[in-house]
Amino acid sequence: LVLLVASATMADLDLLPRMAPYLDKHLIFPLLEHIQQQGIYAEQDVLKAQFDLLQKTKLIDSAIEKYKAIHKTEDVPEALKNQRQDAVLQLKALKADCKQLLTVIEDPSLSKIKVEGESREKSAQAYREALVSLKEKHNIIPEHVEALYKYAKLYFECGNYGMVEGSDKMGAAEFLPIYRMLTADPNCENAFSALWGKLASEILLGKWEEAAEDLRTLREAIDSKHWTNPLQQLEQRTWLVHWSLFVYFKPEASKFSNSRSEVIDLFFSPPYLQTIQTNCSHILRYLAAAVITNPRRRNALKDLVRIIQQEHHTYRDPITEFVECLLVNYDFDSAQEKLRQCEKLLASDYFLQGLSEEFIQNARLFIFETYCRIHQCIDISMLADKLNMGQEEAELWIVNLIRNARLDAKIDSEKHHVIMGSTKPSVYQQVCTKTKSLCFRSYVLAGNFTKQRSKYDREDDM
Repeated sequence: LVLLVASATMADLDLLPRMAPYLDKHLIFPLLEHIQQQGIYAEQDVLKAQFDLLQKTKLIDSAIEKYKAIHKTEDVPEALKNQRQDAVLQLKALKADCKQLLTVIEDPSLSKIKVEGESREKSAQAYREALVSLKEKHNIIPEHVEALYKYAKLYFECGNYGMVEGSDKMGAAEFLPIYRMLTADPNCENAFSALWGKLASEILLGKWEEAAEDLRTLREAIDSKHWTNPLQQLEQRTWLVHWSLFVYFKPEASKFSNSRSEVIDLFFSPPYLQTIQTNCSHILRYLAAAVITNPRRRNALKDLVRIIQQEHHTYRDPITEFVECLLVNYDFDSAQEKLRQCEKLLASDYFLQGLSEEFIQNARLFIFETYCRIHQCIDISMLADKLNMGQEEAELWIVNLIRNARLDAKIDSEKHHVIMGSTKPSVYQQVCTKTKSLCFRSYVLAGNFTKQRSKYDREDDM
């Protein structure tokens, strides 16, 4: 990417320079379009960045459009025209190399097997068996299969990511899984790259359910693969963390309500938490946003605060500083100021812009709950100031909390005070809470002991 120049404040909030090294070139385009709409950088700088990136792909038509926009001309350099012709010729050559296999893939008997619905796994197995049978019947050799991989990869480079609604034309998202089914070595480098290619294709097509499934498959492959160099695994996990943002933050929350719980589980898992702290502490922005907007995962707050404090000197932004001000320093005035800054950040962030209202609402609730824990009687006007709300708006907001049984309190309308109720748990509740997980922890301990005992028994037998 070319160097982009912007105001210091907005540039500091933009994570694209940090994230770009861990994203496929095609995944960077939506982010560049977003910052272009936000006006964070000069228009001409963004156009140059897009053009430079397009030149590294086979999206020649888009590169030509950007060239015309930059130079304000209809004349196109011969080099760009030649690149387009070369791409067309490459596609034709690779299609010829795998023509015999493409005939098998287009066989009518395969199209009748749909990999969907309740019996998805059975359908996938039936499709694989039928495909292998047709492969043997038509004498498909390994060279044909490898040619399909190159063909699918070039399809992706040209922007043919896969089937879209209203079309039955196959693309990279359809060819790459077939390559993995037919390749002689499912653990080879190309088979592993095909997993990344399919995930990128599904993301770019906006097929979020399939992308989520691909992400889980890829995570399992990264975690289970034997790596000769641990740094390679660290790098792969870093890429996965960044790509997961598209899957967990871009879909509509109403369709995938559990997405933020999944991203919390992923980022807090020891291997990926180590990855974040080692390679990409800026991902703490998204981890903090996921925890704050997910009331059901309040149990993750303690760990979040601990990690933010550990990484305080390597990464900070208004969201992480809001957490520190509120839950570490109990500085409500600073927390209020950081919340104002969070609004600007959320509006400008490609992945978090859809969570702005939800984040602000939950952040206000955090401020209110924290303030209530250390005060018995609270002046509503002072509380409204802490929440960055008007007095009437704040009073109505508190009334709604009480009505929804989310707050044990009552309002003194004459004095404009909120009087907190007693929230001390009974001795019985405390005993239940502390002993609740003993059974599960004992089960896990017994399981670990059995595994270790079996391991030593095998060593003794040897």
